[in-house]
Order: sequence, then structure tokens, then C-alpha cells
Amino acid sequence: MLQTPASFVPLLTAQAHPNPINFIFHGARLLVRADGALPQGEGGLQAIDAARLHPVGLLAGRYCQTAWADSEAAPPGYAFTSLRALLGVMDADLVGVAARAAQIAEWARTHRYCGACAAPMALVAGQRCFGCPACGMVAYPRISPAMMVLIRKGDQVLLALHAAAASKRFTPLAGFLEAGETIEEAVHREVFEEVGLRVHNLRYFGSQSWPFPHSLMIAFSADYLDGEIRVDPSEIAEARWFGPGDEWPERVPHISVSSLLVDAHRPPGS
Repeated sequence: MLQTPASFVPLLTAQAHPNPINFIFHGARLLVRADGALPQGEGGLQAIDAARLHPVGLLAGRYCQTAWADSEAAPPGYAFTSLRALLGVMDADLVGVAARAAQIAEWARTHRYCGACAAPMALVAGQRCFGCPACGMVAYPRISPAMMVLIRKGDQVLLALHAAAASKRFTPLAGFLEAGETIEEAVHREVFEEVGLRVHNLRYFGSQSWPFPHSLMIAFSADYLDGEIRVDPSEIAEARWFGPGDEWPERVPHISVSSLLVDAHRPPGS
């Protein structure tokens, strides 16, 4: 599963290192060499302002830093590649740290100026935070919590084909929290809005940082209470129950908590 490796230590203060690992982004794409390796040392940094470099942490003792590039023109031998394309291709530990680095780089890129008064922002010592010297506004990296739920009804579970999903595959229901909601309230609201059902007995399953672009996915299972499936076509193309004897969605690599949640409830042999 895409996650920060156990050997990673986060850092808030930049370190001098003779051969750092550099995570350089243009938008959501990461700069990699033609052979898939990351730029190290000074490689790929020629056009990067040193003020844009932000510490990420130590990966097995190696210092990692991140920055963003204004141009998609890559140095010779390099190319900007989407993080999604690197899943399952690049070393899992590197992709896990890249997922964190991507969110730090995007936070730094989008908070160069105060959103309230437009004054230049400054880093706050000892925190992953920008502060405005003029008006005092502070800005931490954005995290957007999203709930995910697999509904159980006897020996069946509900999976849905999400209308806007790039991959046309049946998955658990999911949705972002609204201001003022608890995660549990979001589960009940999203389930009713998307498929017209009511659930109870929520059970926490797991969570995952998901850098597309800055989500925190919080997964549950829940028991069906009442209602008939009634999809919101703007959100759900199709939703149905899957049980023993049904043809289940194809197994996929456990990159996301979604596939873990489905496989934890998949009947043997399906």
C-alpha cells in the first residue's frame, strides 16, 4: 500500500548533505531520469531556486528535499512523470516519500503570498507552516479528509461504479467531509446521498494519505440498516450487491486502502 516507509524520519529543518535525494515537481508530475531514477546530488537542480527547496526527511539516513519547477522543460536525460504512473514501477519506499514530498511542494508553491493581504509569506521556525508578517495569517499544508465505507448486508457487500472515476471498477463508496462534520456523520450522509441507504454499526478499518492531490482516506465497514438502492447519477453510475457466487471486481495490487478493504471482505475463491 502507498505509505511512508518505516525507515523514514520527517524533518522540518533543512540539512547540509553532499548527496540528497531530490523530489522536483511540475504540477503533479515528478522529475525522474530516463531510467526511472530520481535526481540526486545536484542533478536536476540547475534551474531550481535554492529558496524553493524544502526539507522532507531522511530515508534510511539519506536526506530528502523537494521543490517545484515553473517550466515542464526537463534537463537532458530527465522527464516529468505522474506519480500514478510510478506506482508499482519505482521502488515503493521512494514513491511513499514522493507522495509526501508532492504535498509539501504544492503547499509551498501555492503559499508564496498571503491569501488575505497578498504580502509575501515567510516560513515559521520549527513548524511546517507559512506565516504572513503583515497580517498574521498562517497556512499549514492542506489535508482533505475523505471517508470510505464498505456496506455489509448478510454475506453481501455493496460496491459502486463512481461516475467520475478514471478507472471503471466497482469500489466502496467514498466522499469528502464537509465543514463541521464528524467522519461518522459524513459516512451516513454520503451513503444516503449516493445510494439512498441507511447504515449502522460503523467499524474503523484503516486510513491512508493519498496525494492526489492532498487527501486523507479514512475507511470503514458498516452494516446495512434499511432502504433500497437509489443512485445519484451525478455521483454513481451503478451500485449493486456482491456476494458468494457473484463475479467480483478483478483483484488489483494493494496500492490503496480501497483494495485492502474490498479484499478483506471478498469471499474465498472470488
